[in-house]
Amino acid sequence: MDFIKKLQAGSTFRAPIFIPSLLFVSFVAVFCIAFPQKAQTSLDAIKNILFENFSWFYIFAGSIFFLFLIFLSFSRLGDIKLGADTDEPEFGFGSWIAMLFAAGMGIGLMYFGVAEPVLHYLQPLQENLTESERMKEAMMTTFYHWGIHAWAIYGVIALALAYFGFRYKLSLTVRSGFYPLLKHRISGFWGHTIDVIALCSTIFGLTTTLGFGVMQVSAGFNSLGLIEDTGFVVLTIMVIVAMSLAIFSAITGVGKGVKILSEINLTLAGLLLIFVIVSGPTLLLFSGLTENVGYYFSSLLEVSFRTFAYEPEHQGWLSGWTVLYWAWWASWAPFVGLFIAKISKGRTIREFILGVLFVPSLFNILWMTSFGGSAIWLDQQTAGALAEVSGNTEQLLFTFFDHLPFGTIASFVAVVIISIFFITSADSGIFVLNSIASQGEEKAPKWQTILWGVVLAVLALSLLYSGGLSSLQTMTLIIALPFTFIMVILCFGLWKGLMVDHQYFNKKFSQGSQNWAGKDWKLRLEKIVNPTNKQDVRHFFIKVARPAFLELIDEFESYGLTAKMNFTNETNPKLEFEVVKENLRNFIYGIESMPRQLSDLVVGDDNLPNIEENMVYEPITYFLDGREGYDVQYMTKEELIADVLQQYERFINLAMDNSHNLMTADVNNLD
Repeated sequence: MDFIKKLQAGSTFRAPIFIPSLLFVSFVAVFCIAFPQKAQTSLDAIKNILFENFSWFYIFAGSIFFLFLIFLSFSRLGDIKLGADTDEPEFGFGSWIAMLFAAGMGIGLMYFGVAEPVLHYLQPLQENLTESERMKEAMMTTFYHWGIHAWAIYGVIALALAYFGFRYKLSLTVRSGFYPLLKHRISGFWGHTIDVIALCSTIFGLTTTLGFGVMQVSAGFNSLGLIEDTGFVVLTIMVIVAMSLAIFSAITGVGKGVKILSEINLTLAGLLLIFVIVSGPTLLLFSGLTENVGYYFSSLLEVSFRTFAYEPEHQGWLSGWTVLYWAWWASWAPFVGLFIAKISKGRTIREFILGVLFVPSLFNILWMTSFGGSAIWLDQQTAGALAEVSGNTEQLLFTFFDHLPFGTIASFVAVVIISIFFITSADSGIFVLNSIASQGEEKAPKWQTILWGVVLAVLALSLLYSGGLSSLQTMTLIIALPFTFIMVILCFGLWKGLMVDHQYFNKKFSQGSQNWAGKDWKLRLEKIVNPTNKQDVRHFFIKVARPAFLELIDEFESYGLTAKMNFTNETNPKLEFEVVKENLRNFIYGIESMPRQLSDLVVGDDNLPNIEENMVYEPITYFLDGREGYDVQYMTKEELIADVLQQYERFINLAMDNSHNLMTADVNNLD
């Protein structure tokens, strides 16, 4: 207990999350290093058991995630915002789309861009296919693995993080998605268990990706003639160097430098893509892209539920490709999901889902068409030049470049791109691991960053030592299984939260006070033709809102209720009337001085002589639940009091109904 207290005092780690995760990862690493042969045998045995018994579940889950998100996007729930109704997106639409493109780019595309289409082409599932049919099937299968289903898996986690984080103001952790199902219990054993599984899943997903990266970098160095040996010692040196650079960037505050490096890398990847399109069979690629996309979408429903239940001879292929991919995407989901969630505040759920599903998928399809289509065409033109090295997957990309003009330069650029992706993925991965282990905390001591870097390096090397990439993939498959179960249940949590949200925000006002009494129409007309400025709003605070709130406080306290008034004098001054509750969220009726930009058509209009500035300030209400506010500048003191009581009556009516508990409960009082 003393150790746990000291650990929590000197770090942001939550002991119930961090300690079980570290113990499990340490056990795997030590076992693989101490008993490499036994570890490989054990992992292979576990893999076969999982393939035999749970392949169907991975396929079913991936398709359910896709259909669930599509349904949400076209339902009325798609109108709900990721955040308060008043929140606007932090990034413009173009910037957001660009960042989604960036999210789709990484080590995986570099590793499999040539390899997967070529391998599917060389080893087709169906027999007696023509050359063109083999190419078409190879591209469709590759799209299936890298397209909408992959991003649906990411999207479920990203949507849960963004929705419960920005709408419910919970931490950006997977456990928050279970709030509708577990309520206060997300702060206890079940919440810790969910985050432990998410943390372990992310660790093994990262190590698998980094393993692919280091294997391909070593193959690239070998292709360029920089090294001859690509054995374990060389891999160890590469992992240590790359991880050291990632740790250095994370602890020295060179985040902007890493961001610039990432942007340069994406530019290099874009240029490499253009180079391949121009150097390859350009017309065939564009024509093939059109046909391949059509074939992919027409085949999507069939392949989505394909488990080869009646064709057992193909189940080995399914397990070795689709099931491993779905496990990899699931283990990688907290990493990608957190990034997508953070850039998507203020978007509607419909906009979020359609953007996340289709933007990166279309980029991946373009990449796979360009690299894979060119590679297959090249193999056909060179009598199987790529087929000869198909057993060495990480070498295929560089053999492909060898047959293009400026191939050496292209190979060098590819090595640079993969190396930078390795460093930036590790750097970002360390941040995500810290966040999960710290229950959403973003700032962490430097020693935690170093620790995670060491953990990733040791784990990757121990698994490579015991069985190469196969061991990395097997551990990902093992830990992704419980996390995929969690994701399925998470969909139910999301659905329940969204339904409660929709019912809550569509609750109508009861008939109460009637504003805009006829006797005050001249006063209102005067205010309409004279736009308000900051001083006018401040005058409203002093002469109308403050006296109204003080009267309300006196009256509420006479009934034994605790009420108070809060004033914040910031850029946009705020005045609040607050009724304190114990188990419920406090009732807050706030008024904020908000600027509003006027149309250029209004400013200077001769028939609107009093409008001279293009900016006006208005007293706009706001509420703790994030509901959209409204202008109260025309209200008298009595009308404002009536409006507060109307809102309070609505608040009490909602609180009395059990179906609204998720929205009315105090989330800060879960422990």
